[in-house]
Amino acid sequence: MNNINNVIIVIAIGLSVWSSQTRATQNINWPKHQRMAVSLSYDDALHSQLDHALPALNKYGLKASFYPTLASKAFTSRLAEWRQVAKDGHELGNHTVYHPCSASVANRDWVKSYYNLDTYKLAEFIDEIKIANGFLMALDGQTERTYTAPCNDLKVSGENYLPHVESMFVAIKGHEQLPHGAAVLWAPDNVTAQQLIARIKQEADKGTQIFNILFHGVGGDHSANSQQAHEEMLQYLASNLDIYYVDTYINIIKHSAKIGAKK
Repeated sequence: MNNINNVIIVIAIGLSVWSSQTRATQNINWPKHQRMAVSLSYDDALHSQLDHALPALNKYGLKASFYPTLASKAFTSRLAEWRQVAKDGHELGNHTVYHPCSASVANRDWVKSYYNLDTYKLAEFIDEIKIANGFLMALDGQTERTYTAPCNDLKVSGENYLPHVESMFVAIKGHEQLPHGAAVLWAPDNVTAQQLIARIKQEADKGTQIFNILFHGVGGDHSANSQQAHEEMLQYLASNLDIYYVDTYINIIKHSAKIGAKK
């Protein structure tokens, strides 16, 4: 991914981070001239995503991106259902095979020693990402893919690994290089429908071009938001598609890149 001059990318995990300097200099022309693109994504391949999130997305006709941990039992035991996720028009993105994270970060006692990025070898990690791409291609037939870093950790044994893998992907969530835009990433945890909707409105009012909302559990599993809050948010988005362009992350990125190439 090439750097584009005069582009300021905003990454906000948790609470919003914003200043007047981060406002997009020019709006991206979304397909129906919406104010903002909204990327809904679901990490780790959790049972509640298939049981609760997916039916709600399909009910409202909204497309989303799923980033499964390929070694997860919720993935390996339900492969036919994950294949159907792709057939339904949703995206399957790369989130590695084992979801390795850095154990040196606070409150990471759950990281297993053999999945610790602090002690992984770089070549080992790159191979894991390649294997994940190959497995996903066998599942959905797609040759282009996006990536979300587990735990948003970017170093393997102290070395930034993004330069070694970015050429494998259309984009890396939270680390976009976008023309004339600003991207914000938020991972809500146990928030209400009112808070979800208010945050979406807030980002649109600020001039955010791509708002990435990253879910884990929906009505169950870890870092969960309630099924009701999730569905009310979807209902709001589906009722306001003249304001929000809701699509898979890869489609949003491809559209923004296509528009940028014309500038």
